[in-house]
Amino acid sequence: MNKITIAIDGFSSTGKSTVAKQLAKYLGYIYVDTGAMYRAVTLYAMEKGLISDDDFNIEALVYQLPNIEISFKFNEILGFAEVYLNGINVEKEIRTLKVSGFVSQVAAVSQVRHKLVEQQQKMGKDKGVVMDGRDIGTVVFPDAELKLFMTASAEKRAIRRYEELIGRGDKVVYEDVLQNVQERDHIDTTRKDSPLEKAKDAIEIDNSSLSLEEQFDKILQLAKMTIEDIE
Repeated sequence: MNKITIAIDGFSSTGKSTVAKQLAKYLGYIYVDTGAMYRAVTLYAMEKGLISDDDFNIEALVYQLPNIEISFKFNEILGFAEVYLNGINVEKEIRTLKVSGFVSQVAAVSQVRHKLVEQQQKMGKDKGVVMDGRDIGTVVFPDAELKLFMTASAEKRAIRRYEELIGRGDKVVYEDVLQNVQERDHIDTTRKDSPLEKAKDAIEIDNSSLSLEEQFDKILQLAKMTIEDIE
């Protein structure tokens, strides 16, 4: 069976990672969570005191980029690959609301994007990959055989994110989560370097009223049709 590249872009908290993991597992493809890579760089910046509510030392972060090594290691118990920052598992740390509050600023730095896009392209050079993020179909893999663009209302996405954080034991307020979603939308869509936008040949999936099962079934059928078309 021929393998394809599946690029999944879209707004934050639209379930891109969830469906990408499901799809990769079903097809036997490699899954790459590019958002986790940007979150790892953000965590590094936070730990080094390079970004805070009052300041963002972009020059220092760019200077230290060669010191940042990001890798994925498959966890057989959990069934997915976890993120490692300089050899340390940071899967839980990068999912906090605090990291979410800074990640769009870090992702807007051109040098950061260049470094990570280069790594992402290497990961997917042999196809058989499902990759999700903000610029996968427009920048990382503009020739991907299947491009999807995920969207939903900000309120619906905030509810999902809030429930996820509460379920994980984090103490958060819904209004703060909604504000974070809206702020990330603004930064992601207005940044100068690789802004979030729907590729011309991407298929839009509005999952505001779709269950996880309905969403997966719909996207799986699109993937199967695409694979059949190139065989």
